[in-house]
Amino acid sequence: MSAALERERSAAEDRGALARMVMTLFEHWQLGTEDQAALLGIASSNRAALARYRRGEPIGTSRDQYERVGHLLGIHKSLRLLFPRNRELAYRWMTTRNKAFDNLTPVEVIREWGFAGVLMVRAYLDRARGN
Repeated sequence: MSAALERERSAAEDRGALARMVMTLFEHWQLGTEDQAALLGIASSNRAALARYRRGEPIGTSRDQYERVGHLLGIHKSLRLLFPRNRELAYRWMTTRNKAFDNLTPVEVIREWGFAGVLMVRAYLDRARGN
């Protein structure tokens, strides 16, 4: 196998692992399919893509989706660091209304603002951690 093919296969495996991780995260956050699709930046009618990701098929190759997954996993990491002894709160935070977001939930912020919303939520948590 050529080096280029090997790199491509390895990258697809990595994107498959990311897909499984983010889908597990959505389960922990108890998000419905429409919210899952919104957070990934795909059409809410695209349930087939969500099913593929649950099976570990590689997450989309678009830079937007790849970066969204990275930021969502970063949000999860921040929540686990902010609430190390309260996993339930860390998992519930994304669906809890927050005064910092005009009483919207972080998921609603992302649904409304798209990728910018992902960045807003991540920046808020980074500031809360002192970063």
